[in-house]
Amino acid sequence: MDLVAKSKVLSNETRLKILQWLKNPEEHFPFQHIKGNFDDGVCVQYIGEKSGLSISTISHYLSMMQRVGLVTQSRFGKYTYYKRNEEAITEFIDFLRDNL
Repeated sequence: MDLVAKSKVLSNETRLKILQWLKNPEEHFPFQHIKGNFDDGVCVQYIGEKSGLSISTISHYLSMMQRVGLVTQSRFGKYTYYKRNEEAITEFIDFLRDNL
């Protein structure tokens, strides 16, 4: 496990908020809930709107989070969806609890 890389990604308040939002997407992204389900995650567009940041910034943040395994990505045409990688998050939390 790359503790330093994951910790760096989580050292940003917006990236932490994104993980929190993705934990309960139906609560934080009601517009997408009306249009469909969250099986494949949340569209980058909606994450960007909620954060108030540009899509390019949010895409960069999500790419960083994907690189360290905290989220997974699905593409459908020109749209990209992200969801939490619960297994990796649990592994990270367990590692912290057991080793620090």
